[in-house]
Parts: sequence; structure tokens; C-alpha cells
Amino acid sequence: MTTTQKNKLTAKLIFVLFFTLNGLFAQERSIEDIHSMMVFNFIKYVQWPAQDKSNEFIIGVVGNDEVFNKLSTWYGGKPNGTKTYVIKKFASANEVTDCQLVYIDKSKSNDFEAIEVKLKGKNTLVVTNKNGLGAKGSCINFKTVEDKLRFELNKNAIEAANLKVSSSLIAMAILI
Repeated sequence: MTTTQKNKLTAKLIFVLFFTLNGLFAQERSIEDIHSMMVFNFIKYVQWPAQDKSNEFIIGVVGNDEVFNKLSTWYGGKPNGTKTYVIKKFASANEVTDCQLVYIDKSKSNDFEAIEVKLKGKNTLVVTNKNGLGAKGSCINFKTVEDKLRFELNKNAIEAANLKVSSSLIAMAILI
């Protein structure tokens, strides 16, 4: 087995373990905690184009103070390679600026299309958590299946954002 194959297998096992533990700890952790952890983990499995010369990796949150607070507390100001995580809160689609990742809470799902238009052509991973938004063009959409948190991955939206996703993440996703 090559080193690359071992790394892929290790990544897959870590992700499987995460989803298994997700079910065990669901009663103890809030959905905002779980979403925050998963959003952060998605970053590890996505590759952004190298042309971004900024020293910040910006995560935008639209519509959920708890997710924003968790991400800010846990990851804000921490390093990501040569970049630093910056967590920004946006109240509406009008406020959304360039981000590497934007999380749109279900309470702001009506803003999805306006945000999608604003981010068109940008290298932004759009993560949502309302049924139907994966099919509408969200890159990743949280979904509950048989009382377990899963996620949909829209390969066309990923390609349109010029992002590359690890095969480990693809293997765990519900593909659209």
C-alpha cells in the first residue's frame, strides 16, 4: 500500500469515526456545535485555487449567532497553513463579501439565491442546512437521514466554484 493510499484510508477512517461519534454524542452536543465542527472539518478536505494571496482564510456565517460564536471561539485567529482563520458574521445577503467558506443557516435560507448570485465565479464553499438547497446549488448541505446528520455534496456546485474535494469527503457524502 502506498503512502497516498494509507493517507486516504486514514482520512476516511477519521471521517467514519467522526460520523459514528456524531450519533453517540448527539444528545450531549447542540446542532450548532456539530455544524461548527463539521464546517471546520470540511475545510480539511477541500482544496482552494492557489491564486488567493490573502493571509486570511475567511469563514462567513449568515443567520446563526451560535454557529458564529462557536467558530469564532474555537477557530478565530488560529493558523491555517500560511493563513489565519477569520470568522465574519453577516446579517443578510447584502453584507456577504468574499469568503473561502460561507455557512447559511436555515433561518436565512431565503437569502440563498441572492448569496449564490453574489458569490458566482468566486472560489467559495457554500454550506447550508435546509432540505432542497443542495439541489439548488449549495456545495454542501446538511441533511437528517433516519435521525442521523448527513450531508449532501453537489459536485456541479463544487466544480463551478473551482474547488477540489477529497475522495474521502466524496465517499461520505450523499452525492447530488
